[in-house]
This record gives sequence, C-alpha cells and structure tokens, in this order.
Amino acid sequence: MSGVETQGVITKVSGPLVVAKGLVGAKMFEVVRVGRLKLFGEIIEIRGDRYFIQVYEETEGIGPGEPVLRTYNPLSVELGPGLIGSIYDGIQRPLDVLRVQFGDFIVRGADAPALDRKKKWKFEPKVKVGDSVSGGDILGTVQETPLVVHKILMPPTQSGKIKAIKSGEFTVEEEIGTLTTSDGDVPLYLFQRWPVRNARPVVRRLAPSEPLTTGQRVIDMFFPIAKGGAACIPGPFGSGKTVVQHQLAKWADANIIVFVGCGERGNEMADVLLEFPELTDPKSGRPLMERTVLIGNTSNMPVAAREASVFVGITIAEYFRDMGYDVALMADSTSRWAEAMREISGRLEEMPGEEGYPAYLASRLAIFYERGGSAILLGKGEPRGSLSVIGSVSPPGGDFSEPVVQSTLRVTKVFWGLDDKLAFQRHFPAINWLISYSLYGDVIGKYADANIHPRWSENRRRAMAILKREAELEEIVRLVGVDSLSSADQLLMQAARMIREDFLHQIAFDPVDTHTTLAKQGKLLDLILRVYDAASDALARGIPLWQILEQPFFVDIARAKYTPEEEKDKIDRLADRIVKEIAALTKKEEEGVSEVESESGVDSELK
Repeated sequence: MSGVETQGVITKVSGPLVVAKGLVGAKMFEVVRVGRLKLFGEIIEIRGDRYFIQVYEETEGIGPGEPVLRTYNPLSVELGPGLIGSIYDGIQRPLDVLRVQFGDFIVRGADAPALDRKKKWKFEPKVKVGDSVSGGDILGTVQETPLVVHKILMPPTQSGKIKAIKSGEFTVEEEIGTLTTSDGDVPLYLFQRWPVRNARPVVRRLAPSEPLTTGQRVIDMFFPIAKGGAACIPGPFGSGKTVVQHQLAKWADANIIVFVGCGERGNEMADVLLEFPELTDPKSGRPLMERTVLIGNTSNMPVAAREASVFVGITIAEYFRDMGYDVALMADSTSRWAEAMREISGRLEEMPGEEGYPAYLASRLAIFYERGGSAILLGKGEPRGSLSVIGSVSPPGGDFSEPVVQSTLRVTKVFWGLDDKLAFQRHFPAINWLISYSLYGDVIGKYADANIHPRWSENRRRAMAILKREAELEEIVRLVGVDSLSSADQLLMQAARMIREDFLHQIAFDPVDTHTTLAKQGKLLDLILRVYDAASDALARGIPLWQILEQPFFVDIARAKYTPEEEKDKIDRLADRIVKEIAALTKKEEEGVSEVESESGVDSELK
C-alpha cells in the first residue's frame, strides 16, 4: 500500500479520528496514509468535502496541514502460503518482521508485506492447460506446514481457461501460470488479496449438524456448539474467559485455529505469544502453531485498530474455510472492539445509543458473527467447510444486561455465562450451568445419540434437572440445614455434587483431565446417573441413607475422570460393579428383614 500522490490535507485531529479535505473521488473504507509519517487510516465517513478517517496508529504529533495520500484500495489482506504460524498486528503487519527491522516497539508508519516475499514454496498444480476454471476451483497445492496442505484457489471473482501452468518452487510474487479471460490474459500467483469488510462468497449455507468438540465436558455435554456455530463467552474480570478461549484453541476439533487478541491486556497476549509456540497439537504431536494464525492487538495499541483486527481475522478464517477446512476463530474480547466503536462514534459526534455505544452496535456485531457458518463452497465438487466463531465479552462488573452482551446474544446461539464465584472456588471451566444455554443442544443430541452414546440426550436432560433441583434445595439448606431434607433429597444433593465435582470440574494442567473425548464423556455421566438410580432404588427399599453414603465406591467415581482414554471401557465396568454392590447391599438388607419377620412369626406361634 503506497500512496500515488498527495490528494488532501488534514484539517482536524481528534485522537484516532482525523478529518481531511481534498480527497476528491475517495470512497468509503478506502485506505489512506495520513501525515508525514504515513500512518495507516481508513475512510469511515464522507460529508461533502470532509473525509473522516480512523487512524490505526497513534496520532500524537500529527497536525492540520499535513498531507493525506490515497492508496486507491480498501483495507485488504494478503491470502496465501505463509499465513500459518504467523503473528500479525491488527492490520496484518507481521510482528516478527517488524521486530527485526525496528526493535521491540513498532515505529509509527512502519510497513512490511504480510507474506514473505523471498521464501519459495513447492507448488503442485491440479489443473492442466485448457481446463476451464472459476472462482473457488483448486489450481494446485502447497504443503505449507506438516499439518496443513494449502490449496491455491481461484479468486472468487475470476474465471476463464488455463493458458499456462507451472510446477516447481515459487515465491508468492512469481507467476505460476496464466489465465485467459474475456478481458485478456491474467497472471496467476500463489496469493490473492481480499477486502476485509466483504464476506467471501459461498454457494449455499447449511444448517449446522455436527458438534465442534472441545474436550471440555461442560461445553460438549451441556452447552455444545456445532461446527459453523457462533458462541458468546461473557464474564466478569477473573472468571476465566481467556483461559476458556485458550483451551478451545488448543483442543477444538478444527483443522485451523485463528486467534484474535482484540484489545487484550498486554500480559494476556504475551502469554499467548509465549505459550502457543510451545504447545503440541494433540492429534499429530506436532507444534500447534503449524495450524494456527495469531493476530495480536493489545489494549495499549491504538483503539481504532481493534475493528481492523476482528475483520482481518475473520477474512483469514474464511479463506481457509474456502479450502474445505473446519476453522475455529477465537475473538478475545469483542467488548474492547465495542469500546473502540464508542470512542470513534463519540468523536464523529453521532447520536449515542444505550450507555454511549453507537446505535449501530448490534448490526456491526451481527455482521461479524454472521460471517461464520457451515456452507457448500465455490469450486468443483461442491466442497464443504465450516467457520465457527467464538467471541468473549467483558461486561463491566459482570453485568450481563449491558448492551454488548445483549447485542451479541441476539446473533449467537450459544451462551457460556462465566461465574466469578465458581472461579473463586477454583471450579474451572467456570461456566454457570444455571444461566448458560445452547440452541444446538437438540441437534447435537440427535447426532450424539446415534454416534456416541445411546442415552446421551436423556442423561444430559436428567443431569441438568438434578443441578436445577439442587439449586432450589440449597436455599432450604441455608435456612434450616441439610438434615431438614428428606433422604431422597439428600441423595439428590450427593448426585449433584458428583456431577459438579466429578464431571463438570476439569483440571487444565492434568494431562488426562485437560481433554475428554465425547465417548468418554458419555460414559462418565452415565456412570454417575446409573449409580444414582441404583442408590435411589436401594433407598426406596429401606436401606438407610448413611449406609449408602459411607460406601467406598464414591472415591472410585471421583477418580474415574482420570482414566486414560485408551482405558475408558473401565468406566462401564466400574458402573456395573457399583450397581452390583448396591444391589447386594439391598439384598442383604431384605434377607435380614425376612429373617427378623420369620423369627417374630415363630415367637408368636410359641406364644
């Protein structure tokens, strides 16, 4: 992006907002270079001859009279080999390259190509001369990392016949072939550019039908998200939003992970940048960065770049979805983006909406989340891909009624409400099961009943009912004590404790417990409910509650979640053994009663 000529001059500077005149012919969302330092900016409003520019860098020292240069292009991203493993800032500048050039702090106006211009990639063509191709067709492949085959796609807006195609090693700027179109011959490259504010087209969107497994039991079992779904993670400070996002990035059943740190605190983003390169992909044993793209935009960076970062992130995610991959995008946190919108809106002197946020807050959030989904893609063979969008929200004071949370919930179908009380109790993930919900529950339940565990939906429904009943009984316990409850209710409280502590609670640092497959999850919850049913039956047959609760098998149930994945069948055998032990306890009690009755009968006859 380089300016062609001086087109306008600055007339006003108000923080990240710059007003310029003289940009005749400039369009909305065109990128410009502002001031003598050539700062990156984007035109966001035009009023007559006044052009309002949000600047993605610090504007200190910039003043009226300085030049503004047009680039004649909208804010776009470079899409091609080299994305995987990269760490970008909010406008797709490679941070590792900038660090080498300028040191630990980004110099204002610094620029570097998003994709390495010197690295050669081995290209294997999948088309031949004379083939007719159109948008989305695969021209060839590049083995970008050991985990990712990068499919070189025809840009969605182009079509024609292959005039020439080469194989071998090329940089992203070297021609790999020529396309004959109605407008003449067009060179083909390994990369393409795409405007970030335009969603990449698909043939048809599909209703989500398969679960995006995360390995987190409270999510997969109680509040699942489908591949192509959208989820919201709101929670107060310290409740574990970033921890949940990191766990999902590590364990989600997706081919590609795009992590957008949108206005995160510097230490949180530093943890991501330090930790992710060290993580191992659980499926392949390779480094997780070999299928991950990171976009870092910390809270001390210019606020306007937060909007760019979320759209850059989702455009990159759409690109990999167009290859037929399942992609998961994590945005942490969209509240920081909303705060940036509020600041820009205020400087534009727009009429404020609720709590000072712009009136278009909900529609802007909807535009972002609705770019996710499962779809039939462009290209031959009707390939399919999915893009799941998971955004965290940081409401002030944990107030879920505030505008960003409510606007997000209108467009997402999953609500994972984090609870600081659970977090302070060291219960992680701290997702409150009483306020959270998933509108994918029934769809995923049918899939799981058929493919994972025959009683998946039934057990999920029963466990939720037990936890809700426990919440009601806790009010009574606080007032008059647990002894005031009936034996059946006390047993239910024990079952709820097992669900909470032995199923929902996970230890991220335990190599076994940090991730649980769906098959093992089904067995664990079935174990708890089978034991509860057997204990309830024993209670109904006259076994004292204390005799049931003092049995040693409750320790075995607590340890079951640490059973290695390859030994998960032991959980079924454990359930069978415990049910038999309870049955034996009942039988022993009944035999004892029978002996007493027979003895009393003999005594009466003697009398």
